Amino acid sequence: MFSVSFGTTIHMGEGSLKRLAQFSGERIYFITDEFISKSEMMIKVMEMIPSNNELLVFNGVIPDPPIDNIVSGLEYAKDFNPTKIIAIGGGSALDAAKGIIYFGKQSNIFNEVSLICIPTTSGTGSEVTNFSIITDSENETKYPLVTNDILPEEAILDTSLVMELPQSQTANTGIDVLTHAIEAFVSTNSTDISDALAEKAIKLVFDYLPRAYRDGSDTLAREKMHVASTLAGLAFNQASLGLNHGIAHAAGAKFHIAHGRLNGILLPYVIKFNSGINDSVDTNIAGKYRDIAQLLNLKSSSVTIGTRALINEINKLLRAVGIPSTFSQYGLDKKVFESNLSTIADSAVKDMTTRTNPRPVSPKDVERILKAAY
Repeated sequence: MFSVSFGTTIHMGEGSLKRLAQFSGERIYFITDEFISKSEMMIKVMEMIPSNNELLVFNGVIPDPPIDNIVSGLEYAKDFNPTKIIAIGGGSALDAAKGIIYFGKQSNIFNEVSLICIPTTSGTGSEVTNFSIITDSENETKYPLVTNDILPEEAILDTSLVMELPQSQTANTGIDVLTHAIEAFVSTNSTDISDALAEKAIKLVFDYLPRAYRDGSDTLAREKMHVASTLAGLAFNQASLGLNHGIAHAAGAKFHIAHGRLNGILLPYVIKFNSGINDSVDTNIAGKYRDIAQLLNLKSSSVTIGTRALINEINKLLRAVGIPSTFSQYGLDKKVFESNLSTIADSAVKDMTTRTNPRPVSPKDVERILKAAY
């Protein structure tokens, strides 16, 4: 038996920010970063909220929010007693808000408070998941926090907030969407429902990410990528992820490569490992990858041909959006790479997301994947 629960009310389509105009008599705590707090996006959001609400803004979120950043956000609001927390920004702002609300409830600083997420990138899917990634800066480690206590009550998907996203962020976040969807699809916890969500997300990424990358003013492409991100988030919130993210969490803390870009570099190599096409093919796992190839109308007369066709198509997409195919092409110093190899491998195997990888993995396997990707 398995159970399915989505739990997040999603407001989407033109004018979705109007949802904010329905708030009355609330104490609203905004969590964001300094750039967004001074942007037109923030002005647009704030103008929607009626004047009979109390507002407090924490704009101290930093990329890959560390534990002390969470503590700062918690301390900032300890006397405010918010009834709603609104996270606006990319994955870091949403993750920080989730950490703040979780520890706020654990320490009884917050009582009855709901979380609303307004993503300004199309990538993490965090607006509909019970996942948050918290960084331990001292130990250079990223920890997934997974609990329904941080599942957002509402998500507002307004395409106007992603129209100005730079090319590099469009690429990085878009490839993160693809990785979420593919890993959810092959996860050991996948179901027909999570598969359906993942399949649609995958198709949307291949159809619309190159368009959004080439022309950021393409409203349809932006809208479709925003939806794809949420669909992939819903998929992996049901099925979890896999080794690709296990390695990315561990390597990202050491190499400081943008998360989506790092996932993109790793993805073809992880698929080769999981499917076994370079040694001993696992027909069940490779069969799932072939299913994706068939979805994309690629050659798939056998599981091996289908898997190789998918890898080739992913590499083609990576080139189209400027994602390097190796760490060396990215410019990662070889000494830095080699000195962190064993530590990353050990951490990746222990990562929570690796538990649902379709193929068992050892630290030595991870080292081989990373060396191939260098």
